[in-house]
Amino acid sequence: MNGGAAARGSVTFVGAGPGAADLLTLRGAAAIGRADVVVWASSLVHPGVLAHARPGARLVDSAAAPLEQVIGIYEEAARDGLHVARVHSGDPALWGAVQEQLDRCAAMGLGTEIVPGVSSFTAVAAAVGRELTIPEVAQSVVLTRLEGGKTPMPPGETVREFAAHGTTMALFLSAARSGQLQEELLAGGYPPETPCVVGYRVTWEDELVLRCRLDELAGTVRAHKLWKHTLVLVGPALDAEGTRSHLYHPGHFHGYRRPDPAARRALRSSRGTP
Repeated sequence: MNGGAAARGSVTFVGAGPGAADLLTLRGAAAIGRADVVVWASSLVHPGVLAHARPGARLVDSAAAPLEQVIGIYEEAARDGLHVARVHSGDPALWGAVQEQLDRCAAMGLGTEIVPGVSSFTAVAAAVGRELTIPEVAQSVVLTRLEGGKTPMPPGETVREFAAHGTTMALFLSAARSGQLQEELLAGGYPPETPCVVGYRVTWEDELVLRCRLDELAGTVRAHKLWKHTLVLVGPALDAEGTRSHLYHPGHFHGYRRPDPAARRALRSSRGTP
């Protein structure tokens, strides 16, 4: 909990996860359970998370509410010493419009806390049974969105530039312009046969998970008429075989395990280390 006297109320920003109500964390459920007011967006958050609200708690659907209306609830919390759970989809740290709310809460003297949630990009990876960071194939994950939408992108942040790294990418908020997305990924250097995964409302009851090549991405998205609630994963790790991790190699050592001498020599030799 950061700042603000308890008597002046508080706001806890809860990451509800990608969809399924049972992917809410225990800490998130506890925060909802002790709240006087639960603010949630029915367009993005599974209604099952409301089962954790206590009897008598006020439930506010923010799906059609502008920021000013939600701020009014925070002002009420500051005035009357209420505890608010502001429930966001996925993880609040990613495209959650949380910072502007935190700034307003700080100005009111409200205490704040953020409870992290499962992000949709990890949910999609789990749905297809893939690790996104395969040793010697991809050791980075780029989380971004296609430029040119409602929110401007900062200079230097383009899909084409990120694609030049050739690692795993997770593309949020981009399915509505799948043709442009495909063009930018190809122009950035991904080969046409690069594997892609398209995830629609993953972990919801109506989830749809599709696999395709990069040069089939736009056609796949359009054929299924996907534009909202859709995330795209792209990169060689999506169909690469697992290579040996050094962490569990018998020649690797750390504070809990001594290396096997012969395995250590073999490991160093494979790295080109004398």
